[in-house]
Amino acid sequence: MTRERTGSAPRDVLLRGGRILDPARGVDEVGDVLLRGGSVEAQGRSLSAPDDAEVLDCAGAIIAPGFIDVHCHLREPGREDVETIATGARAAAAGGFTAVCAMPNTEPVTDNQAAVGFILRQAMRAGAARVYPIGAISLGQRGEQLAEFGEMVGAGAVAVSDDGKPVASAHLMRTALEYAQSFGIPVIDHCEEPTLASGGAMNEGIVSARLGVKGIPAEAEEVMVARNILLARLTGGHVHLAHMSTRGSVELIRWGKGLGVTVTAEVTPHHLTLTENACEGYDTHAKMNPPLRTADDLDALREGVRDGTIDVIATDHAPHHYDAKEREFADAPFGIVGLETALGVMLTDLVHTGVLDLPTLVDRLACAPARIFHLAGGSLARGAPAHVTVFDPELEWSVDPSTFVSKGRNTPYADRLLRGRAIATIVDGHVIYRLTR
Repeated sequence: MTRERTGSAPRDVLLRGGRILDPARGVDEVGDVLLRGGSVEAQGRSLSAPDDAEVLDCAGAIIAPGFIDVHCHLREPGREDVETIATGARAAAAGGFTAVCAMPNTEPVTDNQAAVGFILRQAMRAGAARVYPIGAISLGQRGEQLAEFGEMVGAGAVAVSDDGKPVASAHLMRTALEYAQSFGIPVIDHCEEPTLASGGAMNEGIVSARLGVKGIPAEAEEVMVARNILLARLTGGHVHLAHMSTRGSVELIRWGKGLGVTVTAEVTPHHLTLTENACEGYDTHAKMNPPLRTADDLDALREGVRDGTIDVIATDHAPHHYDAKEREFADAPFGIVGLETALGVMLTDLVHTGVLDLPTLVDRLACAPARIFHLAGGSLARGAPAHVTVFDPELEWSVDPSTFVSKGRNTPYADRLLRGRAIATIVDGHVIYRLTR
C-alpha cells in the first residue's frame, strides 16, 4: 500500500519494538523510535506518544535510516511509456528507498537548470520517495562541452554524470573534476572505454564464445577506472565510479584509496549475485551494461563491499518496454529494474548466506550514500530528518513482476523466492508505504 506525502504536517509516528540499526552511530539495539514534526524525536524503550500518533508494530523487524539509491533511471521526460518520476518514486518506496538519485540520460538530457527544476516539481507532485536530480557532465551528453554545473546545482542537482555514455575525453573529465570542486559535488562516470566495448553485448569470455555473442572485456572498464583515479589524484576532485563489475576495478579502487585519492564507488545487487551464466539461453533479462562477469569477479566485488573499498550498493534501475527486451540478444537494450527487488536479493543472497552482516548492508544502502552525496538522512540521531526504512529480514515472498509498482517488468529475478522485504517506508515523517500483509 502506497500513500502520498502531503503538504500538511506529518502525524507523530511511533515505531515500536524493532531492532534499531544505525551504523552511522554504532547503534544496534531493540527499542522504539518516535518521529515528530518530520524529525527523529526520541529513541529508547517503552516510549510514549500522543493518542493520535500512528503506531507501527516493528517486532521482529529492523528500523534503519532510510535507504538511498544513488543510481536509477526514471525515464521522464521523454520515455514516460516505460517509467515516470511518479511511478519510479513509488516503486522506490515499495522497495524501502526513501530517496533516489535520477540519472540525466532523459529525452531531452538533464543538462540545464530548467530540466533539473522539472524533475524536482514532478517529484513533489508524486509525493513518494524523494528524488534528487543528477545533471549531465556535458551538454546533450555528447562529451564535447561542459554543462553549466553551477546553475544545475543551484536548481537542486546533487552530482553530475553522463551515465550511459562514458566521458571518453580525458581532458573533459579532468576539467569536470576541477570545475565540480567549486560546488562540492562528485563527478560520476560510467567506466567504459568505447573502442574496447564497441558492439559488445555481454562479458567477453567462455560463455560469450559458446553463445557466439560479441563480448565486452573486463579491461574496457578497468582502463577507465584507472584513468579516472589518476585524474582525481591530479585534480583533487571527487570521482564516483558507477556500477563496478570486475576484480581489476576493485583492486584499482583499493589502490586509489590507499593513495588518498577521493574516489568512491558503487556496485549493483545483480553484479553481487549473478554471473555471466545468467545469459545462457540468450536471456535478455540478464543483459546489462556493464555486463555480468565471472564468479571470480563476483567474489571480488563482495569482498570490496565487505571491506569498504566499494562504498555504496545502488540499483541502476533501468526499466524497458516488454517488446524491447523480446528482441534478439544482440539487439535488446541493456538494463533491468531493481528498486523493488534490491533489498530482498541482498538479504537472501548475501546476508542470510553470511557474506555480509546487516550493519554493513544498512551502511552501504543508507549511511554511505547520504554521506558521499551530502544528502539528508543516513542516521536516526535525535533531530535527524525522519527518513526511515523498516524491513522484515525473514519475510518470504515470491517475485512476481506483474505486481511491480514500477512500469518496468524486466528482471532476471522473476519467480525467485526471496527472504526479506520492506514493510514500511517513511519520508519526512510521512508513512508513504506500508506493506499490506
